Amino acid sequence: MADAIKVLVVDDHQVVRRGLRTFLEVQEDIEVVGEAADGAEGVARAEELRPDVVLMDVKMPVMDGVEALRRLRELGNPARVLIVTSFTEQRTVVPALRAGAAGYVYKDVDPDALAGAIRSVHAGHILLQPEVAGALLSEEENNTGQGRGSSLTEREREVLGLIADGRSNREIARALVLSEKTVKTHVSNILMKLDLADRTQAALWAVRHGVTG
Repeated sequence: MADAIKVLVVDDHQVVRRGLRTFLEVQEDIEVVGEAADGAEGVARAEELRPDVVLMDVKMPVMDGVEALRRLRELGNPARVLIVTSFTEQRTVVPALRAGAAGYVYKDVDPDALAGAIRSVHAGHILLQPEVAGALLSEEENNTGQGRGSSLTEREREVLGLIADGRSNREIARALVLSEKTVKTHVSNILMKLDLADRTQAALWAVRHGVTG
């Protein structure tokens, strides 16, 4: 399984960790490489194992999922984080997304849907429920000035529009006939010019300001 998506499961309930592992063990392209029982252990295991995707609970002892996300970003860990939660309230999920999560699913998710979500975030996509996207857009409206968009080049606006469409860097490169390295540079410039933290915020900014692919 050299090309399998490596997954780390972080949840304080052993039965949930076992359940998630059982869901995923039958997937030929997904490998569960480790587990952790709280956010602090999750950060340590992510640094040790370097998974492609982390399945992260929000409410955990020692260190919660939001703080764990922040620590992973501070450490420059490239893992994509998918929140797996039983909480549906926006006040619980939105902070995790703003801290850098690539999306979220509920713990009662269908196994095939969970596997699909892992593949999707691994490919660079963002998974947002409409009600949470709306809450994030409201925050972006309050916190991000529209005038910053005028500093983007035409190519950067094209890239931004494709980010809003949920395209990965590889897909953007293919669509615009560019190298992935060039696309990564454009993405970095977009985030810097718009004063945004990650692709999720960039996608929401694009939707809010009518930039589409």
